[in-house]
Order: sequence, then C-alpha cells, then structure tokens
Amino acid sequence: MSRAAADPVESAYPEHLREEVERYLAALRFSEESLTTGLEEAMRYSLLAGGKRIRPVLALATARAIGMPQAEVMPLAGAIELIHTYSLIHDDLPAMDDDDLRRGQPTCHVKFGEDVAILAGDGLYAEAFRHLLSCQRSEPRLVLAAAAELAHATGVNGMVGGQYVDVKEGSVDGSSGLRRLHELKTGRLIGASVMCVLLLGDVGEPATMAFRQFVAELGVLFQIVDDILDVTGTDQALGKPRGSDERHGKHTYVSQFGVDRAKQLAGESHRTAREALGRIAHVDSERPYLPTELEQITDFIYTRTS
Repeated sequence: MSRAAADPVESAYPEHLREEVERYLAALRFSEESLTTGLEEAMRYSLLAGGKRIRPVLALATARAIGMPQAEVMPLAGAIELIHTYSLIHDDLPAMDDDDLRRGQPTCHVKFGEDVAILAGDGLYAEAFRHLLSCQRSEPRLVLAAAAELAHATGVNGMVGGQYVDVKEGSVDGSSGLRRLHELKTGRLIGASVMCVLLLGDVGEPATMAFRQFVAELGVLFQIVDDILDVTGTDQALGKPRGSDERHGKHTYVSQFGVDRAKQLAGESHRTAREALGRIAHVDSERPYLPTELEQITDFIYTRTS
C-alpha cells in the first residue's frame, strides 16, 4: 500500500470504540478517602486529557476480531489506559523529558507539582491492576494470565526497561539497538493491548503467533511515525512543542537515519504489519478472524499527524 493510497484512512479510525473508552474512563473513580481526593483529581486530570486512546481501542478491536463481545474486555482496556497515562506523567517529569505541555494542556507536574505527579503516576499503575483483577469477569485463570502478561510488558523487561535504556543513551548501539529500545519502551504495551485479549479469549496457536508478528511491527511503526512527527509536526497538532527529542539528544529514527529514510522505514513497517493482518484473517478456517478495525488502526498510525 502506497502512502498516497493510505492518506485518506485517518478518517476511518474506529471512533466508536474510542468513544466507548472515553465513557468508561470518565466513570472511573479511585479515592475512598476525603484526604486523597486531591490525588484522585491529579490522576483524573491526566487520564481524561483526551487523545486517540490507541492502546485500549486496540484491545476492543482485537476482541471484535476474534469474536468476543467488546464489553467483556473493557476492564482490561481501561487498565491499559491507566498504565499508559502513568507512563506519560512520569515521562513528562523534569528528571525525564521535562515537558510542560501534554495534549495542549499543562502537564501533571506543572499543574499539581512534581510530588503529586509522581504519586498520581504511582496510583494509576496500582489502580490499573486492582481494576483488572477486580472487574474483569473472565475465567480467573485467564484473568491472571492477562495480568501477568500486562505486568511483564510494563516492567523491567518491557516499558520501564525501555525507558531506562532511553535515559541511558550510551546503551543504544546502532539500528538494531534503536529498534530494541522502542520494542521495549513503546512496543511492549501496544503488544499487550492485543496479546492480553487473546489470553482472555483463550486463543491458541497458530493464531497467537500471527497476532504476535502483527503487534511486533505495529509498535515499531508507531515509534517511527512519532519520531518523524517530532520533527515535521506542528505544536498545535502535537499538543506540545515539537523538537523535544532533539533538545534532549534522544536517539530516534530521524537522528539515526534522517527524515526521508525514516519515512521509508515507516512504510516498510506498515506493509509488514498489514501483511501480518492478512495472515490473521486466514489462519484458521474453522474460526475466521475479522481484523477490520485492526487494519484501520494500523493505517491510522501510519498516516497520523499528531
């Protein structure tokens, strides 16, 4: 698929799933103590700041692809977005990326102070697992398997480990090291958004392998496009000042390869992800999978402008 052919698909993003996620998140409450209502305010301030909700929408789209009612995985989807929001709060801190804006509004530490922002991130991470384990109504062994996968994807061998590599720049070596950095930092949570649903649906091989190939490439695609937009996007579209990667001396696909080559790599990742989705659709003749909305999300990530 050429870039020109893919350009119109941004409008095909499954907004109906995003809207369901927004309604679900808006109903979440965390504090049971009057003394901690201020902490809940900070948590909800960042959680409800908007965005495309790509990770929870991926979870709902995966459920639809494998024939599960999407409502069945909404607690998992909500937990994933709580974790993503926690990671953004901590990424924005002065000790990390030191950003003052996120989605067009002051970041959590600017609004509430660094101490409260740290605790808001901690609270969101803890509440994510409490919510998943308390509200996900799947078979207990499947819920535990999904919780274990989510913890693994966000811990030392996943997102947090990738963040560590990102701040310790010297540990990135060449293009393979750059890809591995982003597989951990960005790709693992994106991958968990799909793989945890497969666990809840008790989906076996070879379908799981095909989905795994898809999400491995999708996470890399997301990061390449993110790196490009940090250079080519506008402050208004991004919701924060562009060029933050360069200001912080980050290793990115643009700094490593230049904008033009990074765009070529994004095209390659997009094609690879779409090919994997094509295999998913035909992997099991007895149980057809319909990854239509996963295709829409993949195309949107490739063509997004913010």
